[in-house]
Amino acid sequence: MHNMETHNDFLAWAFERGVELYGVEPREIPGSGIGMLATEKLEEDVLILQVPTTLLRTFNTVPKQAIRQNLPTDISVHGLLAADLALDTSDLYTEWNAVCPSKSDMKASVPLAWPPALQSYLPSPAADILSKQQVKFARDWDMVRGVFPDLEEEQYRYSWLLVNTRTFYHSTPETEKMARDDRMALQPVADLFNHADQGCVVNFDPDTFTIRTDRVYEEGEEVFISYGHHSNDFLLAEYGFVLDKNKWDEVALDDMILPELSEGQKEELDGYGFLGNYRLDDEQVCYRSQTALRLLCMDVEAWRRVVEGLDDEDDTKAVVDRVLLRLLKKHDREVVNKITEVEGLPSNNEFSPAQKQMLAKRWRQIRSLVGKTIERLEGGLIPI
Repeated sequence: MHNMETHNDFLAWAFERGVELYGVEPREIPGSGIGMLATEKLEEDVLILQVPTTLLRTFNTVPKQAIRQNLPTDISVHGLLAADLALDTSDLYTEWNAVCPSKSDMKASVPLAWPPALQSYLPSPAADILSKQQVKFARDWDMVRGVFPDLEEEQYRYSWLLVNTRTFYHSTPETEKMARDDRMALQPVADLFNHADQGCVVNFDPDTFTIRTDRVYEEGEEVFISYGHHSNDFLLAEYGFVLDKNKWDEVALDDMILPELSEGQKEELDGYGFLGNYRLDDEQVCYRSQTALRLLCMDVEAWRRVVEGLDDEDDTKAVVDRVLLRLLKKHDREVVNKITEVEGLPSNNEFSPAQKQMLAKRWRQIRSLVGKTIERLEGGLIPI
């Protein structure tokens, strides 16, 4: 956690270099750290931040002789920017670095920095993202350590996570030639805005990066940007936080549904493009899930006729809902067990209270979404 004096020094550094803020400034929010608050009433579609593209840290700003030309040409931009952050000994970015999350902040929040024993309690979607991160990090680290043997892995991982959590998607004619994952840029002040499920409009042009309001904000209200339409499992794995209110949140049901299916049923679903990726959100269970569950309730030929639109799927809705209700209640009990296990983990050098709280919070959110679906099903079923 950083005090406001540190942020004020950073803003002074940024303003001297052409950054402009209009009607917003970073303020400390009790219980939530630093956020960007409106200092006056802001109308919709007004400019609140402008950053010269000359201030961005991108592929092109990584020192060529000291770093870029020494590393393999196929290293990711992510890995390259992380090397730049980890190896930088200049005082050019001192004020900017001072407002970045600390190593202890990262360890408390981001699963890639957690011990494996705690990572094993992640929900499946978050665990899948983590697994891909581990592969990407290992590849980048293997390239970097071969060239810079004195660099410690912990320092590089910290820098790699800073890049992962604080870069913006940088769309320019030059970056359009790169792979999508390589279109990354670190930029000052913009990274002080917190994320919400909907937020202000960001835009690049050749000279500037800008943020404009998406709606009217009252004085004193926090102003957000949005990283995209992401579930809380994604936000936890990628950025180390979850939202209390997230209209894009969802629960993965693959672990609940797939074990109920025979190999033949899985092949049947796969043939029609309905195998896996089962979800429920705050309003409904996805059609893919219902299609898979319907196969548990009827013979294959009848199921095919429904899938192909030859028979009415509503004829089997009640029986499908009963199967879904049974499985969700079983899943709910499993989630309760997860919460109990996580909360029962010791708080010590391996498991910090913050890590446990974050993980337990995510499982409680999952239980809440599952519980709402159970209530809707129970309210709509006709007793036999």
